[in-house]
Formats: sequence, C-alpha cells, structure tokens
Amino acid sequence: MVGLLGKKIGMTHIFDEEGAFAAVTLIEAGPCYVTQVKTKDIDGYNAIQLGFCESKEKRVKHVDGARFKKSGVKPMRFVKEIRVNDTAAYKPGQKLEADLFAKGDFVDVSGISIGKGFQGGVKRWGWAGGDQGHGSMFHRAPGSIQSGARLGRVTKGHHLPGHMGTDNVTIQSLEVLKVDKDNSIIVVKGPVPGHKNTFLIIKEARKRPKGYVKHKAVKAVTPKKGQKAPGAAQPQAKR
Repeated sequence: MVGLLGKKIGMTHIFDEEGAFAAVTLIEAGPCYVTQVKTKDIDGYNAIQLGFCESKEKRVKHVDGARFKKSGVKPMRFVKEIRVNDTAAYKPGQKLEADLFAKGDFVDVSGISIGKGFQGGVKRWGWAGGDQGHGSMFHRAPGSIQSGARLGRVTKGHHLPGHMGTDNVTIQSLEVLKVDKDNSIIVVKGPVPGHKNTFLIIKEARKRPKGYVKHKAVKAVTPKKGQKAPGAAQPQAKR
C-alpha cells in the first residue's frame, strides 16, 4: 500500500472528454519526506513515517526535532505513519511527490470533518420531526426515546442531540481524474472531509471497482526497420 499526506485546496467542477459533468476536489499532495522507516524485525510492523508542510523549529517537540535532524529533513507540521508491505524501497530523507498516483487510480482520503457544534437530532441523525402545521407544537422535538413498556428505559447508545463534527472520517474509492506533478496537485472525483487547508491522508484504495487494473509505467517501444509500431492501423485489402 502506498500513500501521501496532503492539504485540501477546495472544490470545483470539470467536464471530461465526453462532456460529462463532475464535482471534484483539489488536493495539494506532497511533496512528503520520509522521516522514519519502521521494520517488522525492530518495531513489529512495516511502515514509513511521512512529514508534510514545513514548520518552525521552535514549534516542534525536542524528540521530533531530533528525529528530523537524524533523517536530514526540515521540521514538519503534519506527521503520520503509513503501513507498507515492504520497506526496502524507502529510506529516511526520501522525497515522495504527487506522481505516486496516476489518472484512473482509486484512493481513500482521511481527514477531520467540519465541526458543527451542538446540534439537535433532526440535523445530527436525520430525524423526521413532527408536523409543520400551525396547530402543531411538535416540530423538531425528540419525542419519546424509551425502548418500550417492558424495559421502560433509554437503551445505551441511543441517538440524541449532542456535539456534531470534528470526527476522523474516511471517504473510500475516490477516482483520481488528474495529477499535476509540477504543482503537486491531485484532482479526485467527489468530496473529501474537512474545510479548506485541512490536512489529509491519501492512501491506495482498499476497495476497487471490478475490472480495475492498477496503473503501471509502460516503456516506449521503438519499431525496427521494416516493422510497424504496435497499435498502428493495418492497411485494408482492396475489394
């Protein structure tokens, strides 16, 4: 599994080659730097620790600052671990950029959702509410919340008014529509958690559509003399 750290830029809309409309999110993905490599022999699992968005030295803890110096990386604001199958391809100080993903890939994006404060049950849990007529005094009230005559009490975990938002949310299987390596931008189809400038974790999707083939770099094939390039149109026989 591969992944990057990034920051939400905002949402917009685009039209694809066939003219279909799509709401998309722009994500500033990388550059990220490997600050630590964890192996199964030493730490019990394989993972890489990535840092994103430079920070001032005075804002970094002493322990973290020592790790940054050891890996030869400047202090970072956002540091997270990402599990990998094999750590042989990574080393401290290595730079990872947006081209880690390609157009057509599917990713899972995690972040902190927007805080809504204290909210009632209609907004928080989607309660239907009561009648909206003039004579009704029961519009958005919770109503009866006990489980029945036998128990006669409120069951544990019942949906009630309370604090909403600021939760760790993951949106799965978002399609990558465009990758701009020069500007470190990834365009994904659909929304992602959080407001503008929210830090995000972008990972390879765990669930993929049927028939999906992971992107691989294809080497250019130069045809020899007397041979036609692969995929070239064949001349049609005269009738």
